[in-house]
Amino acid sequence: MATLTPIQQMFILHWGEMGTRWGINRTVAQIHALLFISPKPLHAEEIAEALSVARSNVSTSLKELQGWGIVKLVHVLGDKRDHFESMKDVWEMFRLVLDERKRREIDPTLAMLRECLTEAGQEKDAYTRDRLRDLRDFFETTTGWYEQVRRWPSSALAKFAKLGDKALKLLGISAK
Repeated sequence: MATLTPIQQMFILHWGEMGTRWGINRTVAQIHALLFISPKPLHAEEIAEALSVARSNVSTSLKELQGWGIVKLVHVLGDKRDHFESMKDVWEMFRLVLDERKRREIDPTLAMLRECLTEAGQEKDAYTRDRLRDLRDFFETTTGWYEQVRRWPSSALAKFAKLGDKALKLLGISAK
């Protein structure tokens, strides 16, 4: 990849910063940003050079991104090196990220809440049991909704997201 433009640099640096806020390693996020805006697949040496990071760090980061399913290995005719490209469909990319976050964060929390409530049957602390039940119900409802919505085509998700307050109107609820 040629030298990064100031706009590309700004995006990559910001995406790396946001990655750290989302609990993702900065370099992992920067590599994802670079691949996302790259019009062609890049090999690891190009990535390392463009971002001024160690080749070993690039390899580790690429494995993590592949684990999330948002970067894939591709081959380029006439080049023996492995090349990598990011998903370009942002709706599908975020669907995969949400799936992974649900698997890593929400599912274990929901399992723990269910376990606590099973054991709370013998507890005398009704307040704690009620709070945990409300939280479990919230997670079960939102994950159930997500399981339905995640099967929608990207075009339907985009239209739904753009509805905004119109969705409330369809439900007969006024926005306040």
